[in-house]
Amino acid sequence: MIVLRIYRLANWCYRHRIPLLPFVLKSFNRIIFAVVLPPSASVGRNVLFSYEGLGTVIHRRAVIGDNAIIGAGVTLGGRSGSEGVPVIGAGAIIGSGAKVIGAVRIGAYASIGANAVVLSDIPDFAVAVGVPAKVVRINRPEELPNYRAFERQ
Repeated sequence: MIVLRIYRLANWCYRHRIPLLPFVLKSFNRIIFAVVLPPSASVGRNVLFSYEGLGTVIHRRAVIGDNAIIGAGVTLGGRSGSEGVPVIGAGAIIGSGAKVIGAVRIGAYASIGANAVVLSDIPDFAVAVGVPAKVVRINRPEELPNYRAFERQ
């Protein structure tokens, strides 16, 4: 995934205080792939951005856990007057067009429906949909579908 490779290089440069290059790489991602993925954001291992992150906007301090799947057009952003930012748990799935706003924690292996607006915490293994998002189901760990089955091995 090209977007994440560029992000990882920008993040490495950012952490090592190399001037200008993180900004140039972030700008390249924004222009070519239409994704705002700042080098200061924390993105875990094996994260998947659908369609190379097309239309996705990530807050500069957001945290995305390992194995998360982020759909196209997702916004993980802050809230005016609040210092908190979204924290996405390991294995969480955020549907296309969803908005996660403010100091919100999405639990491990939780699923957020397409175009949902999440304004409050979502527990582990929960399924949340709607505007504002409401939990409609809590999955058992053995019921989780394998959304990565389509990837090449």
